[in-house]
Amino acid sequence: MIVVMSPKATEEEITHVVDKIKGLGLTPHVEKGEVRTVIAVIGNVAMLREHSPEAWPGVENVVSIMKPYKLVSREFQMHDTIIDVKGVKIGGKQVHVMAGPCSVETREGLIAVAKAVKASGATILRGGAFKPRTSPYAFQGLGEEGLKYLADASEATGLPIVTELMDPRDIDIICKYADIIQIGARNMQNFRLLQEVGKTDKPIVLKRGLSATILDLLMSAEYIASEGNRKIILCERGIRTFETATRNTMDISAAPVLKQLTHLPVIIDPSHGVGKWDLVAPMSKASIAAGADGLIIEVHQSPEDALCDGPQSLKPTKFDVLMKELKKVAEAVGRSM
Repeated sequence: MIVVMSPKATEEEITHVVDKIKGLGLTPHVEKGEVRTVIAVIGNVAMLREHSPEAWPGVENVVSIMKPYKLVSREFQMHDTIIDVKGVKIGGKQVHVMAGPCSVETREGLIAVAKAVKASGATILRGGAFKPRTSPYAFQGLGEEGLKYLADASEATGLPIVTELMDPRDIDIICKYADIIQIGARNMQNFRLLQEVGKTDKPIVLKRGLSATILDLLMSAEYIASEGNRKIILCERGIRTFETATRNTMDISAAPVLKQLTHLPVIIDPSHGVGKWDLVAPMSKASIAAGADGLIIEVHQSPEDALCDGPQSLKPTKFDVLMKELKKVAEAVGRSM
């Protein structure tokens, strides 16, 4: 349920309503817009109805949210959320590209890739220090050493860092180095992990699970938002279907559908979506045309030698060509890069 405050409501009246809601054992979430303040109420909202909130000073209206996800819905917030990461504003008119290797391997190699992708126009550096792998014998990442390499690459280029968190026990060390925390597809419904990142002030990239519906994705985002962190970036990265021509089936329609249902930024990961480097470019262009706010693309200097996901990684030269082409697509749909 949403309590809509009058445009003329005072801070005292807003505080009074928040206190009344808390006094009923319910949880208020305040969203202050340019014109008015709305308060989302979580809990047994029937109790709120019994106390006639429409009669409280400063209250203009009370509206029920029909969606099971509340805080991330368009019903709660009509305007788009824009997340500022060291000056990089995700969710606005500009399309942003996060680029870098699937996994951090060497300091020198990472810095070289970071410099290359920045020169091509990427605004955020991606790289995995902790890697969830299907096989327990596969390369699992460098851990804290990899995070230090990411920090060095960030210092050398000025690019913010996005890296994956897999375990709540690693949250402090990830927060020490990362500017954006990624929750991978395999952990999309790890609700304890979602609640823990919800208690941080770090922006979160939440990837859609391998077999998750759009509703599942939004409900997972709600877990994060319910703990207080609304800096959530939704990421489509392909889902598992009967098709075997590509690694996953990339659901480009998720971008416009999500943009209708939620105010959160939406990005697409074409690298995991198709699993083949030569399909990354067309899927990247299609993603921007469909309304995505950004892309996350894997780039490696020598994909054939990569310890993780080499077949879907672009070489820096190919990435540079793609970025030039993406600018034209963005301009064609009224965006910029």
